Amino acid sequence: MGSERTKLAFFVTRRGILRKSLGLAAATGMLPLARNAHAQSDSWWESIIGQGAGENGPAATGRRKKKYELGDLRTGDTPWLSDVTLQATRDAIQRYRRIVNKGGWPEVPGPRSIRPGDYDERVTLLRKRLRATGDMPPSSNYYESFEFDGECERAVESFQRRHGLRITRRVDRATFAALNVTAGMRLQQLELNYRRIQHMLNERVEDRYVLVNAPAFQLEAVERYEVQKRHRVIAGRTERQTPEIRATIKGLNFFPYWRVPVSVARYDLVPRMKKDPGYLDREHIRAFRGSYDGEEVSISDIDWHNVDHNQIKFRQDPGDWNALGLVRINMPNPDIVYMHDTPMKKLFGQASRAYSAGCVRVQNVMELVEWLAKYELGWEQPGRAAAVLDSGQPLDLDFTRPVPVIFTYITAWGESDGIVQFRRDIYNRDGARAFAGDMDEEEAKLPKGHKALSP
Repeated sequence: MGSERTKLAFFVTRRGILRKSLGLAAATGMLPLARNAHAQSDSWWESIIGQGAGENGPAATGRRKKKYELGDLRTGDTPWLSDVTLQATRDAIQRYRRIVNKGGWPEVPGPRSIRPGDYDERVTLLRKRLRATGDMPPSSNYYESFEFDGECERAVESFQRRHGLRITRRVDRATFAALNVTAGMRLQQLELNYRRIQHMLNERVEDRYVLVNAPAFQLEAVERYEVQKRHRVIAGRTERQTPEIRATIKGLNFFPYWRVPVSVARYDLVPRMKKDPGYLDREHIRAFRGSYDGEEVSISDIDWHNVDHNQIKFRQDPGDWNALGLVRINMPNPDIVYMHDTPMKKLFGQASRAYSAGCVRVQNVMELVEWLAKYELGWEQPGRAAAVLDSGQPLDLDFTRPVPVIFTYITAWGESDGIVQFRRDIYNRDGARAFAGDMDEEEAKLPKGHKALSP
């Protein structure tokens, strides 16, 4: 195994990407996407190993898509698990009770978009809706204009930020869905999430931990009861949900192998090989007998129409092409989920990021890695992760000070500044279809090809 690691390390280091550029890449959290000739395919499989939404993938073909701002990350240093957030959520509940008692807010008919500069009779209803929740200031005007003017645009932006939507400043499909959840339902959602936060606070909360909130698609690293880092994350698809767990981060694996799950091998890898016999060679995926560390089997010797998945296992070699990226965060748990890097950096630019098979992909993961390891010998100063990557040498770091990690599910909460936040109920755990919301047309098109499992 040692000689194999050495050989792989040499193969990795000879790539220019892992020499001079990786120090900068680690600092920014952006590593290049692989560019193979087959990247034009629309198969979801390419998207897992770094092709499907890359620079040459289907997401980049056709007309150029406009980039929109994301306003989904929380600000400030107050953790979700805090008395401050709990009190702010309690205040939000009281506020929404008053809204409900006053009759709630009007529905804004869709689905045709309302854009800045439009004259539309629905704008009067939109103004009333946005004023009800404080996104638009009160008006003393007797006459309500039909124009979607600058005031409306700013109010829609405020609303989109509070709901974790792309900041398009227009009333698009996703914004209609969020606008038209009733006040009574939003009140129920706040009450439910208040109980969730309260329950977690009643359990032991360490003074240093990582929390991943799946429906908010973000992670916060907390120390001495203050948030020190926040990261966007990619969570599990509806079919492979990121579970709610408590675990412990035990260490880091640099240049990890990806052990292809049996389900992925059976339903996606093998069918792909029947169509494209050279595929695994190009993606540095090898076959082994009996176990992932067993005797290597020649790809040409496998009968792809009769594969015994109890005997044949597939494993992807380390490198910038690897589905796990360049680092895996080791956190043993019964659900076999973990956090890791990804070659698919562009997916962090999406507002809705439910693309994985349950594991959590972390944006700018090397920054998180340095925070996790900063109390380990030799990791006290920033830059060690970049040095490891620049060396190209595989490294497994076991922590002497393990870090607790919580995967949770919070879709509504109050902030200390009085802002009330909502997120899509991506796994239908809040119990109402309306909470799941919707993506706008452009957002819905981009994940094309993400049909099945991914790490």
